Order: sequence, then structure tokens, then C-alpha cells
Amino acid sequence: MRYTLFGKTGLRVSELCLGTMTFGEDWGWGAPRETSARVLDRFAGAGGNFVDTANNYTDGTSESMLGELLAKRRDRFVLSTKFTSMTRPGDLNSAGNHRKNLMSSLEDSLRRLRTDYIDVLWVHARDTFTPVAEVMRALDDQVRAGKVRYVGVSDWFAWEIAQAVTMAELRGWTPFAGVQMRYNLLGRTAERELLPMARGLDLAVLAWGPLAEGALTGKYLRSAPDGRLNRVAGWNSAGEPTGAAVREVVAVAEECGGSPAAVALAWLRARPGVVIPVIGTTKESQLADNLSSLELDLTGEHLARLDKVSAPSLGFPHEFLRHPAITEVVYGDRWQDIEDRRSTTRRAVNDET
Repeated sequence: MRYTLFGKTGLRVSELCLGTMTFGEDWGWGAPRETSARVLDRFAGAGGNFVDTANNYTDGTSESMLGELLAKRRDRFVLSTKFTSMTRPGDLNSAGNHRKNLMSSLEDSLRRLRTDYIDVLWVHARDTFTPVAEVMRALDDQVRAGKVRYVGVSDWFAWEIAQAVTMAELRGWTPFAGVQMRYNLLGRTAERELLPMARGLDLAVLAWGPLAEGALTGKYLRSAPDGRLNRVAGWNSAGEPTGAAVREVVAVAEECGGSPAAVALAWLRARPGVVIPVIGTTKESQLADNLSSLELDLTGEHLARLDKVSAPSLGFPHEFLRHPAITEVVYGDRWQDIEDRRSTTRRAVNDET
């Protein structure tokens, strides 16, 4: 396991993050405590130190289980959790990003996790009722109180994340240091705005759903009655689980001697900038498979094939600005002779096509 810095901060985090939405059986498809404990120990044994949960995962069991399992080694881990999601049906203020819910949810998370601080507190999703200024000031208050070390954001619009970070920096509040987004070989629309925004603001990128609910393991090419796409209503991959991209992942895996899951994770880790896949498993064997991606180096030819078969339509203005005639008008007829040391965004985007 290697490590990277969490956005603009000096916080060191592992190149894979262990997602614990699978810790607990409350939702019908998670893992029992014994299995979850072995998964956590094996992840830590491989050098992993970044663990992610949320206030509502398995109805709070995920946090409670983590609190118990990390009790004597809490400071060795970078522990992150989230707030936003409803925790008390019927209570209007038990959901959302407003100050009241933030404070209430955070106290509950601290109690369940058996700790007096959270390393990274994520805003779980955009609540358009709550002004961005209220969110950022309320988060900063918790950092100043010592209950939170860093803050991040998940499932927001790119323009609003940029607004929030700029506002926080101008007002001396704690800005977002990381962003979580759905990103995988079957769902690459984050490349339109979210990933360029993250690179421009130097935000850590955590990719959730890196295997597209198991579609990228190739198991849906055959019968997979136990697969999450078949068992849980509302879960659906962004692309066809038996389509060309999945078949290409399987083909590359056969050629390089790895598993399809390892190939999909290795592709993510090879993307421009630093992308940290959030892996979630219900079995030790699945974790071992995911960890094997750390030893898999895809060739340039393999990466090019995977890029081509999964390429998203980026739309306007991306495709307009990539047109050769527009490029020449904007940058001049010798633009390829210019090495822009300040930014890899334009060159990286062109390289992806």
C-alpha cells in the first residue's frame, strides 16, 4: 500500500479507502460483525489507514461496529463519516445540511464511533434548502471546536463546490479538502465538470461505486442471482452490466493475469490526478481481490482500450473546445510547442480522447 496527501492538507491517507456501508446486516445484504472485523484487520494489515462510513449506513450499525472494532487503535486510522441523511423518520430537522442537523448528527456519530473527533466529516449530498454559507460556517465551527479535523463533500454540483471552497477561503473558514463522486468505467460523466474542478482546486477525489455494484467484476455476464443489481431495488449501474466495456475489462484481465475487479480499480488509480477508490466488500475474498489491484500495472495499450470502449460524451463546451480549429484559434498555431507547467488539465483532457 502506498499513500497520498488528502487534497491541500498534510494528512496522509492510503491509496485505497475501505468503505463500510457493508458493515452490518440491517439492510439485508451486508456482512456480519465477525466478517467485518476480519475485513478491517486484513485491510489494516495491507497498510490501509483510510476508513469511510456514514451516519445512516446500515441504520447506524456501521458506525457502532467501527467504534467497537477501532476502540484500541483509533488514532492509527483516518476515520471519516458523513451527515445529511435522515435518521429519524417524521422529524423534519433530522435530515439536511443545516446547522441543527449537522450538530445533532455529529454528536450521534461521535457516540457511536466511540471517539471525540472525526478526521474527515463529509457533507453527504446537496440540500438545496440550506444556503452554502450556512453549511461552510457550521462546518468551520466544528473544526474550531476540535470535533472535526477536515471537511469534504459528496454528491454536489461542481460549480457549487467551487463556490463553497472560494467562499470559505475568502472568509477564513475551513474549505473542503476532498470530494466523493460516483466514478467507474461504466459511469464516467464526472469527467465533464467534477474531475476538472477537483484538479483545479486540488481536492482529494474518492470514487465510490468503483465496480458499478459488481458489474465490472464480469459476474453479470453469467447468472448472478446473488448480485446486488438483482437483489436491491434502486441499485443500477450507469452502463450495461453485460455490455462492451465489461467484456473489455474481462479481456484485459485475462491478458494481464489479474481479475476484472483488479483491472477496474487499477484503471481508476491510473486516471489523471489522484483518484482513491472506495472499496466495499462483504467477503474477505472480495477484499483480497480488490487489494490485488495494487500490484497490477496496466500497460498503455490496455489503458487506451479501456478508455476508448468506455468514453463518455462530454457535450458542450468540452467537445467544442477540443475541435482542432477552435484549439488553434484559442492557443495559436504553435500551441503544441507550449508546455504548460502550471496545469495538466488541458493536456490530460486532450490525451483522454
